[in-house]
Amino acid sequence: MTARTQSWATPNALDATEAVGWGWTMSGSPKPQARRSWARRMLGLGFWSFSLALVVGFLGFLGFVYSLNRFERAPETRADGIVALTGGAQRIGEAIDLLAQGYAKRLLISGVNEKTSREQISNLNPGQRRLFDCCVDLDYRARNTIGNAIETRRWTEANGFDAIIVVTSNYHMPRTLVELDHALPNLQKIAYPVAATIDPHDWWHNPAVARVIFTEYLKFLAVWVRTRFEDDPERSSVAHIISGGAPSKRQMIAEPLWR
Repeated sequence: MTARTQSWATPNALDATEAVGWGWTMSGSPKPQARRSWARRMLGLGFWSFSLALVVGFLGFLGFVYSLNRFERAPETRADGIVALTGGAQRIGEAIDLLAQGYAKRLLISGVNEKTSREQISNLNPGQRRLFDCCVDLDYRARNTIGNAIETRRWTEANGFDAIIVVTSNYHMPRTLVELDHALPNLQKIAYPVAATIDPHDWWHNPAVARVIFTEYLKFLAVWVRTRFEDDPERSSVAHIISGGAPSKRQMIAEPLWR
């Protein structure tokens, strides 16, 4: 009877030992499991955040694309001056035509290459050559859109203008207006987007158009963010960086710019 009791006691003891051992092992394992669970949650959160950012970014891109004008439209009202940003002969031609039609009394062509003379520009529009002698100013100092905004501010203040017509490419217009609003918040700006070079609705089957517009969309976002934090474009650290360092005295001195 005693032996039989011992024979039954041993397995029970082993079972109890195994149960205790198993329970002890499990009690020590939640830490690595908790770490794995936390890592999974973070990866899941990162994945969904990235997916949401992609969706929002793509919707923003679509909004940007379909806000761009596909055709030129005559300005709804006249203004004091016209500002044309260089970057294509069509911009200058359209601006000269607006000036000839009496939409404003003066034209600033901003961002002219130093090697380009007044005569060369007037030769692009031989039918309007008389306007170059009386009513067209050339800005040789702007090197980018920030510079265009700075020189436009100097020009409008020197002439006492309250309203301008802005001429640039359709895809470049949103960023231009953000820069001008930042530099000249109280000046009325009438957009005249030149749409002859790019049809923005072609982006989905034309890789070249998609690349141009997407690049411009990223620049637009960067400018929008930058102008929320900077007070004056002339003191912009970003302007100094993208200009290759501090602008030269010739670029920054606020003297008569046009020749």
